[in-house]
Amino acid sequence: MARSSRPDYLISGEPARLIPTLAETSKEGRSTSVFLASLMAVPPFAKQVLSGLGLRVGKTAAIQCYTEVGFKSSRTTKDRPDGLIVLSTGRNVWRALVEAKCGNAELKGEQLSNYLDLAKELGIDAVITISNQLTALPTHHPADLPKKPPKGVHLFHWSWMHLLTEATLLVSQPKDSFDDPEQRYILSEVVRYLRHPNSGIHRFDRMNPEWKDLVSSVHSGASLQKNSKEVVNSVASWHQEQRDVCLELSRQLGRGVGLKLAKKEAENPELRLKEDCDVLIRDHKLQFTLDVPDIASPIDVVADIRLRNITCSMRLAAPQDRKSTSARVNWLTRQLPKTDNEHIHIRANWPGRAQATQAPITRVKEDPSSVENDNVGKAVGSFEVLLIKDLAGDFGRNVKFIERLEEVVPEFYEHVAQHLREWIPSPPKIQKDVLSGKSSEDTSQPQSARPVSAEDPPQHPSANTADDRLSQSRQSAVELSAMSAMLPDDQRLSLPWLSKNEKDKDATS
Repeated sequence: MARSSRPDYLISGEPARLIPTLAETSKEGRSTSVFLASLMAVPPFAKQVLSGLGLRVGKTAAIQCYTEVGFKSSRTTKDRPDGLIVLSTGRNVWRALVEAKCGNAELKGEQLSNYLDLAKELGIDAVITISNQLTALPTHHPADLPKKPPKGVHLFHWSWMHLLTEATLLVSQPKDSFDDPEQRYILSEVVRYLRHPNSGIHRFDRMNPEWKDLVSSVHSGASLQKNSKEVVNSVASWHQEQRDVCLELSRQLGRGVGLKLAKKEAENPELRLKEDCDVLIRDHKLQFTLDVPDIASPIDVVADIRLRNITCSMRLAAPQDRKSTSARVNWLTRQLPKTDNEHIHIRANWPGRAQATQAPITRVKEDPSSVENDNVGKAVGSFEVLLIKDLAGDFGRNVKFIERLEEVVPEFYEHVAQHLREWIPSPPKIQKDVLSGKSSEDTSQPQSARPVSAEDPPQHPSANTADDRLSQSRQSAVELSAMSAMLPDDQRLSLPWLSKNEKDKDATS
């Protein structure tokens, strides 16, 4: 794009380049330029990414992206946004400032507040930040702002790993997902660049510095303070790790994996942080739920600080068409024929207030009664399949804890989750009409409407007494004999109601 085509409200800025000529030390500038250029060059990628912000990007939409932009503004500030996205969809134009960080650099609330005020002054719709910090949703933000964003300006956040995952998933799709082969090639090169260590992009790989002290406090029996730094920062790090697990599993499965959040948590990240802090203080646990497409049930992941273990589990309702507990247990274990992991357990949940029973899957396969509850007169109501890993000393180590967690979740998915199927009731079958003794299929049309074959015996209305039935039987015999006499020999011998003696007699005559 020529320099003269730059929007009038810009005093500086260049179109984003796929091959930027910035200095090697400018990782942020290079990565931002490559990403923004890919939005222009690969429309399916732009549609995939921007749809997460609630934008509709049709085939006629036009996207222009600029880097190192300067604006005609009355504000005097040394800060300059890293980029600008302009999306034109017919009569509407949507614009967003972009601020990016790479490596361990974190977003600054004061700087973002200045950009939000600048966007408000210029009528720009949003400010988008990009960094290695992870959030559950684009509407959640990792930085603390000194004040609320001005009305009419939205604040969004993308992690670099989120963008890399979206690009990776799209590249793995069929070729017809792209308008031409060049788009697929360009996006695959973008993925290759973002994966390189020199891009400054990395995964969430360690818990917060206070994590070790928090684990030690729990084990020593000390009480945790609600607003303490170790509690708040540990939960914040856990939230980032949740998202990282989702993105990693998405790349492994080739399908998008998300977090299952309550509506109030999705709408209010501060409330989500507060409630998870309350759970940590009360139960000494950190937990989240994975939402995987087409899976039998969500996957629950729990880190128990007191027990120093990680548990992944799924819950399935027991099949109602099997009456006994052993039959219901066999229904479950037959879905996991090759699963003999010693860390996998079956938990049986019983009706009412009866206590759940649990046993290793290897024992349950040998003896389904090992999870029986003798005090319950009813069959088991539901099952949980659990993978429990004891981390011992690794639990309190910042890096090792993350490494072990990211091993446990794929292990559970491979050995359990991908094999399980929920029980689905069988479709209802046609039943006989209670009053007439006929099936609903018979009552759907009159008997006279059905074609009559020569092999059909005469039909009579249903009899009410034994004498009536005997009389009708004799009448039918007479009618059958008369009908058979009128047929040729070869057809008469094939009639199903002739006795063997009658057929032998006809054959010899």
